[in-house]
Amino acid sequence: MVKLLFDNLWSEGVGTQNKNSERRVFVNDDECPVRNVVAQIGDKWSILILFALVDGPDRFNSLKSRIEGISQRMLTQTLRDLERDGFVLRTVFAQVPVKVEYELTDLGKGLSETIWELVSWADNHHSKIRSARQRYDEKSDK
Repeated sequence: MVKLLFDNLWSEGVGTQNKNSERRVFVNDDECPVRNVVAQIGDKWSILILFALVDGPDRFNSLKSRIEGISQRMLTQTLRDLERDGFVLRTVFAQVPVKVEYELTDLGKGLSETIWELVSWADNHHSKIRSARQRYDEKSDK
């Protein structure tokens, strides 16, 4: 199954094959989906914001209160980045005071479903990862 996954990645153009080796080469340009898309959503806050919006449209302050530790500036910037990439829709309602809501687009919903597999894997393996880190740190301290 893993080989099939990576075979599909090759055929979809993720990385290019080095002529002298079977190893992938990731080009440093905007055409590389790993650098262009995955790096963006792999930041500290994007996945949390996407998952907060899975529950439905929400307002800025509500998101800020639900995502502990995020600053106003970082929430603003990350929402702008997610909107720019087409994952989040920002709707301004013409009323007094102005009401702004954020919601997932179809692209954002699809991404959230895909990322859920990674999050589920992380949840299922969290204790093993923490144990591995602890063993590493103990070994490094000696």
